Parts: sequence; structure tokens; C-alpha cells
Amino acid sequence: MEKIPFIKMQATGNDFVLIDNRNGLISGTEYSRLAKSVSDRKFGVGSDGLILLQEGKVEGTDLEMIYKNPDGSDAGMCGNGARCFVRMASNLGFDMNRISFHVHKNVYTGKINDENIEIQFPLDTYPEELKIDGDSYLSVYTNTEHIVCQLSASDLTDNPSLVQKGRKLRHHPLFAPIGTNVNFIHGFSDKQLVLQTYERGVEDLTLACGTGAIASAVAWHSYQQLPEGDYIIKVKTKGGTLIVYFTFHSSNKIYNNIRLEGPAVTVFEGTYLY
Repeated sequence: MEKIPFIKMQATGNDFVLIDNRNGLISGTEYSRLAKSVSDRKFGVGSDGLILLQEGKVEGTDLEMIYKNPDGSDAGMCGNGARCFVRMASNLGFDMNRISFHVHKNVYTGKINDENIEIQFPLDTYPEELKIDGDSYLSVYTNTEHIVCQLSASDLTDNPSLVQKGRKLRHHPLFAPIGTNVNFIHGFSDKQLVLQTYERGVEDLTLACGTGAIASAVAWHSYQQLPEGDYIIKVKTKGGTLIVYFTFHSSNKIYNNIRLEGPAVTVFEGTYLY
């Protein structure tokens, strides 16, 4: 039985188990199995995913972030998890003003702004319109797969309906074989919206989704056909408010200079008996 030190953290209600794996205690072949075990809310610690902090393998980076969903699958990128990762790295002594890390080959930077943490995304993206069963959606890639759907304020509170629709869309053949994350939004001003996300790998609504907040902010800007420029959009989730920054270029419809800001809080520390 391995004794694995861990930290439980949450970022706007998205909760994670984080492990400092710079000593190589957890091998790559164990990532998925450990994620399933530790994320279980009855038989494990309980979380929306497992994050491993490792020495950076890409030139110019301090660290590598490994992220696995509760079902053991790869999530691509997790914005809320990245903020927890940066908080943990800062607590381990890394520069709180600029922490460079990679997820797969994509290089991100993070910094701490008082209570909040800001993540810079290496991303140029654009919304693509989709028609599924007669309904319109926008697909927005944020280094992981997302689609966005507009709903009325009342429909956004109907959780059973959102779960049913989210599950159906997440497994739609159009997104095979890996599926997609599904974001339901309602905008209540030009720069503010409410969001609920059905997350692939969690297979349920979560209290917040960082990459989903980025996708939703970009989609909301696109839906409104706002002009080019720099934007700050506040995204309200059940777990709290996230702030998305981006620049829109009307000449090529590209969104870049993307940053995600929000809190990341340590809940407790412990030892997991694996």
C-alpha cells in the first residue's frame, strides 16, 4: 500500500486532488487508475479530477501539469484545475508572479493577483456554427472541446433537463470518438452571462468549468456581433464568478490574448492510502 500525500483544492466549486509528483512516485501507467480511485466520492477523496505536478519537459517551462478526469480519461486542458495548480506551485516556492507550465505541448503562464489567479492561454480560436437536430450551437475550441447553447434564464435552472440534454450532446456522433463538453448560457448584459456546464469525464453538471467559461464568453461575444477590441466578460457559475479576457480581431474573426481569472483555495491536506 502506497502512502501518497495530496492536497484537496477547489476553484469556484470545481474540486481537485493535487499531488506533487516531482519525485516520480506515481508512474504514467498509474495516472488513470489513480484518478478513478482517488476521485470517487464514496470510496476515495472525492473530486472532479486528479492533477499531478511534475518537472517541466518542454523547454522554458518550470512544470508539467497532468490532468485526468474522474473516469481516468484525458481532459485536454482544465482552466479551474490550472489555477489550483498555480496556487500549489506558488506554495511550493515557485515564482508567484510568473509560473510557466505545460499541458501536453501547450505552454501556459500563471500569476497570482491577490485572492485570484490568472492563467494565460496559448490559444487562437474562433466559433463555428453547428446544427444538431435542428438546433443551433457554437463550437469553440479552448485547448479542449466545447459547444455552447443559449437558453432562457428559466431553462438554465432546470438541472434534470440540462443533464439529459448535455449527456445526449456529449455523446453525439458528430463529436465521436472523444465527445465534447456542453455549455448552457444566458446573457444578461453585453459583458455578463450565467453558465452551466455538462463536463465530459465527470458526466454531470459541475459547479464551474474554466475552459467552458472561455468558450461561453467567446460565444456570447459572437452571438451579439460586437466589434473588434479588447473585452472583459464576467461569467457567473454556481460555484462563483470567473473573469475572461480576450481580444477579438474582426478581419479574421479570431479571438486571442485569452486569459482566465478566478479564485483557487486549499480545502485540506492528507495522505491517500493507494
